[in-house]
Amino acid sequence: MNMRATLPAAIILAIGIALAGWLAGQGLVESRLGHRTVIVKGFSERLVKADIGFLPVRFNALGADLESARTALETSEKAVLAYLKSKGFAPADWEVQNIKVEDRLTAYNSSGAPRANRFVLTEDIVVRSSDVDKLVAASRNISDLLRQGVVLTSEQYNSGPSFIFTGLNDLKPEMLTQATERARKAAEQFARESGAKVGAIFSANQGLFTIGPAIQIPNERGDKQVKKKVRVVTTITYFLTR
Repeated sequence: MNMRATLPAAIILAIGIALAGWLAGQGLVESRLGHRTVIVKGFSERLVKADIGFLPVRFNALGADLESARTALETSEKAVLAYLKSKGFAPADWEVQNIKVEDRLTAYNSSGAPRANRFVLTEDIVVRSSDVDKLVAASRNISDLLRQGVVLTSEQYNSGPSFIFTGLNDLKPEMLTQATERARKAAEQFARESGAKVGAIFSANQGLFTIGPAIQIPNERGDKQVKKKVRVVTTITYFLTR
């Protein structure tokens, strides 16, 4: 074979292979650039007012026998219900949830229990209302029952009303739209700084809606506040293009 005749063909072949490799490499780079992404978060918050409140009232009565204790408990119950009526509540607003009977002579270490207070009866009444302001007002003056001889317990059960917000579904569409818009703005700012443009959404996670107290107070339960804060954080991944 003539070496001079084959040399030009080999050179052309080598140049073709090198060019093909360069073009393939450029295609890979372009593909990678076209699939760059950025992950951003957007949030939305709303301050709302609770629309349902609960006011628990626990009281007890003592007696040397079961009958006298029951009579004393009924007297206290009438006073409690009269108080609730005076604050604008109707019988449909409250419910007797529990009546507990304790015989101290049968309890552990009962040798020192006075017979005059042998039986202890405890009753729980829960008031439920959508008029949360009225519920707050009633709870502020609940101690008025003490003047009528009602023995309110000092347990956590009587720590005041609690409140919830049930209108989340009405807020979701607007809040999700705002959170998405904020996420988009964050992505656009990142894109400008990196010399790119924001493309289509690659993936999105709307996150969970949370309902908490409007103000975080140490050692206070959030459900005790009438004002609530509704919050959602969305996580969105956008494509970045040139």
